[in-house]
Amino acid sequence: MVCIHAILTCRPIDCKLAGPIDAKQHRPPSLVTPPTVVYPGPMVTVANPAGGYRYMPGIAPYSAGVRADDEHVIVRTMVEAGTPWHDGFSRIDTVLAEAGRGSQALCAVELRCPAAHSFDGFGLFNDDYRQTLDERSILLEGGVNPVARTNVAPAIPGIETANDTELHAFSFTVPRSAIPVGHAARPSFVIAGAGDLGDQSDLRPEAIVGRDLGWQASAAARAGAVLDEIEARLNVLELTWADTDAVVLYSVERLGEVVESTVLPRLGPAARHGLHWFHARPPIEGLRFEMDARGGVIEQRR
Repeated sequence: MVCIHAILTCRPIDCKLAGPIDAKQHRPPSLVTPPTVVYPGPMVTVANPAGGYRYMPGIAPYSAGVRADDEHVIVRTMVEAGTPWHDGFSRIDTVLAEAGRGSQALCAVELRCPAAHSFDGFGLFNDDYRQTLDERSILLEGGVNPVARTNVAPAIPGIETANDTELHAFSFTVPRSAIPVGHAARPSFVIAGAGDLGDQSDLRPEAIVGRDLGWQASAAARAGAVLDEIEARLNVLELTWADTDAVVLYSVERLGEVVESTVLPRLGPAARHGLHWFHARPPIEGLRFEMDARGGVIEQRR
């Protein structure tokens, strides 16, 4: 029997929208934004020796996913609910320092935004976010961003909407020699959130799958496009669904039918682990279905 774990006690963590942004205070994008999109053609992996992981180049705000190299393992850290994302990066600095790791060891971030952004608003938030990474010398040559990210907007009845984008969790690498004895030497990885876009690098309304259709008419196509993307990323990292420990779904739609008909058949035996569901919207208006995945990571709360 397959079990869907509905996580409703904490706010989803992936793309906290920072709310309205004052253009007068907005940093010029030229400071940190590359002149071209990084997501070129076929996906590949690139070594980031300073971080102890390989990454799949994505677009300016985030990479498509990361996998720890053979000498490292990923630690995923959930933070206290309600932590504004700027304050959250101070927490990240502290945890990395305590672990004896530099800023470059940061490999994935999960944010929670107050509401879904417009496409333009999403770009403005990303400029500020990239600046925060650049201040820590995390961006690589040419402004390439190796850090994976998931962004979602919680929509949980009875829980007040945040005023600012919040940090939900972050992941970083540590040497395998530093982890507890008995931790299996499995692949350690994080796949970034992917929403229902026909092309993940095309952040325009026209790229939304089933844009002009209702949920019932477009659900299978939307979920299929997301599953195709997650599976492609797993393949590039030399992984399969069987390597995942957590397959996470973000949506506020009625999911029973599409989960049974489209999602579970794609997961195969990995479906025995269940799905983690957050009642949350993807970070951009018009998107209705998002997923990410991870495996072989050490989980902690700070």
